[in-house]
Amino acid sequence: MGDSESRHIARDSLFIMADLRVHGQEGEHRLKVRNLSAGGLMAEGTVKVSLGAGVQVALRNAGWVEGTVAWVQDNRFGVAFAEEIDPKTVRGGLPSRGTSEPAVIKRAWPSGASSPIPPRKIL
Repeated sequence: MGDSESRHIARDSLFIMADLRVHGQEGEHRLKVRNLSAGGLMAEGTVKVSLGAGVQVALRNAGWVEGTVAWVQDNRFGVAFAEEIDPKTVRGGLPSRGTSEPAVIKRAWPSGASSPIPPRKIL
């Protein structure tokens, strides 16, 4: 897929933290994920990566995802995933519970006190 074709892939702007492993380097690096699509992401961080380097990114609710550094500019870089992911899984705050029912958040109040705010459904 060429550059002009990949620009048309839907991507979500978001801000989440993730861990990165660079093949051939020891340790993990913390970075900010700025946008995400099924085929890759744009990240920002102090880690030094090279074009074409193999990486693994730990994404919330998706685990470690294999990829390759597709571009580098200053402290930002793009990663093309080896296999597509579901960005909705990463964007969601809670792991799937295997039910279509929305999660309900309940606030803890001192015993005997009633909550001034009713619980709300998370879609």
